[in-house]
Amino acid sequence: MFGKLGKLTKPRNYEKVRNGQAEKNLYIRRGLVAFLGVLALTGVLFANLYNLQIVDYESYQTRSNGNRIKLLPVPPARGLIYDRNGKVLAENITYFGLFIIPEKVENMDQTLEDLRLLVGLNDTDIENFHKERKRSSRYTPILLKSDLNEEQIARFSVNQHRFPSMDVQAYFKRNYPYGESMTHILGYVSKINDRDKKRLQEEGKFGNYAGSHEIGKLGIEKYYEEQLHGMTGFEEVEINNRGKVIRKLRDQAPVAGSSIRLTIDIDLQRHIVNLLGKQKGAVVVLDPRDSSILAMVTNPSYDNNLFVDGISGKDYKALLDDEDRPLYSRATQGTYPPASTIKSFMAVAGLTEGKISPGTTIFDPGYWILPGTTQRFRDWKRSGHGRTDVNKAITQSSDTFFYQLAYDMGIDKMSDWMKRFGFGVPTGIDIYEESVGIMPSREWKQKRHKKQWIPGDTISVGIGQGYWISTPLQLAKATAVLINDGRVNTPHLMKEILSTEVTPYKDPLLYEDISGVPQRFWQIARLGMYNVINASNGTGRKAFAGTFYRAAGKTGTAQVFSLKGKNYDKNSIKKDLHDHGWFIGYAPYDNPKAVVSVILENAGGGGSTAAPMARRVLDYVLKNQIGESPVKQDVVESKENLNE
Repeated sequence: MFGKLGKLTKPRNYEKVRNGQAEKNLYIRRGLVAFLGVLALTGVLFANLYNLQIVDYESYQTRSNGNRIKLLPVPPARGLIYDRNGKVLAENITYFGLFIIPEKVENMDQTLEDLRLLVGLNDTDIENFHKERKRSSRYTPILLKSDLNEEQIARFSVNQHRFPSMDVQAYFKRNYPYGESMTHILGYVSKINDRDKKRLQEEGKFGNYAGSHEIGKLGIEKYYEEQLHGMTGFEEVEINNRGKVIRKLRDQAPVAGSSIRLTIDIDLQRHIVNLLGKQKGAVVVLDPRDSSILAMVTNPSYDNNLFVDGISGKDYKALLDDEDRPLYSRATQGTYPPASTIKSFMAVAGLTEGKISPGTTIFDPGYWILPGTTQRFRDWKRSGHGRTDVNKAITQSSDTFFYQLAYDMGIDKMSDWMKRFGFGVPTGIDIYEESVGIMPSREWKQKRHKKQWIPGDTISVGIGQGYWISTPLQLAKATAVLINDGRVNTPHLMKEILSTEVTPYKDPLLYEDISGVPQRFWQIARLGMYNVINASNGTGRKAFAGTFYRAAGKTGTAQVFSLKGKNYDKNSIKKDLHDHGWFIGYAPYDNPKAVVSVILENAGGGGSTAAPMARRVLDYVLKNQIGESPVKQDVVESKENLNE
């Protein structure tokens, strides 16, 4: 700080020398880099804009429309069902319901709670909604509350601004005006469940049920579901961000289901229901000319309207626990020993096989002994029928005659012949609820019971007992085959399908006709049935006394349990162990227009119970359908029968 001379010296001042050219070059370089960066980013921006607007235009337009445009399914109106005279049996009634789109709801629990007071939403409605929500696709409106009344609609309309995801819409609901009397024929529609959805998906038909809530579950409703349902349409609509429809862009109208006219006469059906009252049983009436079914009654029954909206657990349990079993159709699913009703069919088989002839006679002492044993098979008439031919055996229902015939024919021929009449096989009726019954054979017993067939089994089958069981419909069909000299028609309920063109029923001809039987053998069997009603000693004579038409028929009494050699005493056993009463018949005898098959459960002998019921049914049919005036009854009997 001080020099040698002791003087204060000043520090040197070094100033930086500025290089203007270097600074200029640096600026240019930095500006160029910035410009290139901006240019590159602009290029990327334009490239992305080109990609969005040009390359991927269709993709992003579709996604945009997906948020703005919705394709809403429009379910078709279900076809109606009429009886043969044009009376409506199944109709569609317009109701109003509250529909919700769950994806548009922010707080579902609070929303549902608010609706309890507003529209009377209850726990069942909420439970059904949650079940339906699991099965439905996104943005599909779901019925939350059905059958709204005017007050509920008004209250919701005032508060609709609080529920932008909901709307009141009209919808159709199936209704069955005749309820219980037609349940086992019509069946019912009910809500589509997971099983239905899976089946429709497997069949590739689920798309056609978009927007539909119901499907046929039983009876005609299920069998002709494809025709009754129709084709689903759609509406393409534009919506706002709240899911509300702004405008409709285009639509395709649904194709309504075809209506169906049945062969059933509802007045006859209801008449039979009234005749049965509280008596358990079934009645089938068909036209033997084409096997169209005029009436098919099962008693007791249930109201199919209970199932349309979904039956409550309490009501369904009551039906399941009912000892009278109203849920199953006795006409097509009820199986009973056919008893003596089959003797006319057995006669045709025995005559054709040469095991008996029109002049064959046996002595009936009231029992039959199995050859080589001491085992007795008793006749229903303990004193027997004396000298008996085939005509008398049918007329007086001789068990002994048919024991012998069964023994001579053997189970193999019997089983083969009776299957040709329709026993042990489906009738082909156009509903799925049908039992095939049992036409026993050696193979059947071995498979079912792991036991060999024995001669005693054959003897019981020969009079319609033992292992043989059949339905009332099978017996009606077999009777029509007998009337028509072996021609086999398929029993059916559909008369015609009504759409743009009327499509009449066409018989699928599922089974071959019975050929090779001389016509006189058919006549012998029918004459025996005629004498059952018209001969002085016929088992059905009392029931048909004084009719204005000539009829033929066969009575039967089916044992519910084995007597094991004891006498039958209905006063000493429970009611549900009493015999079943059978009757099959047809009229008029010379030109049959109606076949009737009657089973009355635990009612006793067919001649005293089922035959009078059949008489009242045939009276109604012939008076109301062919309008005959009372005429004098002619009696046709064989000479042999007159001598007894």
